[in-house]
Amino acid sequence: MKIIIERQRCIGCGSCSALCPNYFELDTLGHSHFKNSAVSEETETDEFEVESLGCIQEAIDACPVQCIKIV
Repeated sequence: MKIIIERQRCIGCGSCSALCPNYFELDTLGHSHFKNSAVSEETETDEFEVESLGCIQEAIDACPVQCIKIV
């Protein structure tokens, strides 16, 4: 499954990194991103491939602006 973060919508609340610290962290600007991944400058999204969701689903559900999505 591909998970994306729409970084321009992220408000930096930190719920994703608190619930799923193995996958998420906040960058120096306070936006969420996946650990060890690259941000697409063109789309301003962060993308990550996973086989199972685990705590990522909790982070998706807890995001107040719903900027984390499964595609």
